[in-house]
Amino acid sequence: MADPIAAAYPFVEVRIDTSGLQPVAQRAPGVIAIVGVSNAGNADKNKPYEIDTLDDALKRFASLNNKDEVVPTALYSSLALALLQDPKPSKIYGVKVDAGAYAPGLAALQGLDDVTFVSLANETSVGTAATGGNNPTAATGLHLLKDHVENMSAAGSKRIGVAMVDPATPAATDPNYVDDVKKAVESLRSDSSRIILVVARQADGDVASAAMAAIAAYDPQVSVVLKRIRGVTIPPEAQFGPSEIKQLSELGVIPIIKPSLIVGGGLYFGDGRTFTTDASLLFIDIVRVLDDIDFRLKAGLVGAIGDARITKAGMTLVKTRTEGILGPLQRNAVIDGFEVRIPVLDILSVPESARSATDNTIVATARANRIVEMLVTVTYGPAVHRLRVTLAPKF
Repeated sequence: MADPIAAAYPFVEVRIDTSGLQPVAQRAPGVIAIVGVSNAGNADKNKPYEIDTLDDALKRFASLNNKDEVVPTALYSSLALALLQDPKPSKIYGVKVDAGAYAPGLAALQGLDDVTFVSLANETSVGTAATGGNNPTAATGLHLLKDHVENMSAAGSKRIGVAMVDPATPAATDPNYVDDVKKAVESLRSDSSRIILVVARQADGDVASAAMAAIAAYDPQVSVVLKRIRGVTIPPEAQFGPSEIKQLSELGVIPIIKPSLIVGGGLYFGDGRTFTTDASLLFIDIVRVLDDIDFRLKAGLVGAIGDARITKAGMTLVKTRTEGILGPLQRNAVIDGFEVRIPVLDILSVPESARSATDNTIVATARANRIVEMLVTVTYGPAVHRLRVTLAPKF
C-alpha cells in the first residue's frame, strides 16, 4: 500500500537554517610573537603564552630578587618594550627558549594562525643559512627567523619577521658604516619581502621587538614612516647623519632617527621598506595590505567551496560575495578601487548558441576539473613618503 498523503496539520512547518548566521573568520593584522631566552618564570619552554600586561611577562619569564626588584631576562625585556608602544599590538605572544635554541620555539608558533609578526628577543647574530647536499646543516641566528616567516608564508600563514642590525657594531666612528652593515646583513634579504630590518646605532634595547610592536599597532595600510618607537634611546653622538639615513634606506634597512622637526623628540622610523629583492613588494604597508586581503578572501570565500555551482547563478553568487569582501575596504579607504572578473561567468552569461568552440572548451574543462579561475584587481593608493616643494620667492 502506498504511503498516505501527509495531513495538512500542523498547516505550517518552519525549519530554521542558521547557515546565514555563520561568522566569517577574522584575523587581527597586528598580532606579534617574541621568541627569546629566559631561565626564569613559570612558563614552559617552547610554548606560546599570551601576554597582556607586564605582570604577565614577569610571572612567565622573569623573577624578583630579595629586594623585590625585577631580574630581567632577554625575553622579558623585549616584551616590556613591546608593551610600551602606543598604540600597542592587538595581541602579544611570548615563547621561552634555551640559549641558542630558537628552532623549537619558532616551531611552537606554527599552529598559531593569528600571528602576523615574529622577532627573536635581542638577537643580533645573523648566523648562517641552512645548506643541503651531502652534508646538510641547519640555519642559525636570524636566518632561523627568516626561514620561519618565509616557510610559514609560503604555506598560507602570512608572517613578517623583524630583525635588527647589531647596535654595537660597527663603531659610530666607522667611515664605512653603511658598507659594513650591508656586508653583515645582506644574506638576510628576503626574496618574498618577509623581513624587516631596522638599525639603531648604540641603542640600549631590543629595537627589533620595539619596532615590530610599533608597526603591528597600526592598520595595514598605514605607512610606518615617521611613526614613533618608544622605550629605546640612542646617544646623540651615535645618531645617523643625513647621508647615512639616505644610504641605509636605499639599502632596505630602516634607520631609527630622531628628527629635530618633530616637536618633543623621540625616535622614529626613517623609512618604511622591507629588506627584499622584490621591488614590487618594497614597502611594508603594501605587503601587509596584500596579506590582509589574502586572508579576507580565503575566509570569506571558503563557504562557497562545495556549494557554489559552475553555472551563471552560482558564479554570480561567488562574484557578489567577493565584492562584498572588498567593498568595505574601499569604503574605509584601505584600497582605492577593485574589479572582480570570472572568465567562466563571462562565458556563461552568453547564450549557448552564441559561444565559440573555445568558450565551450573552457566551460567544459572548468566543470570537469571543478576549478574556477577568478581575477581580482585592486587599486592601492599608498601614503606620501616624500614631498618635493619648489620655493619661488618674488619681489
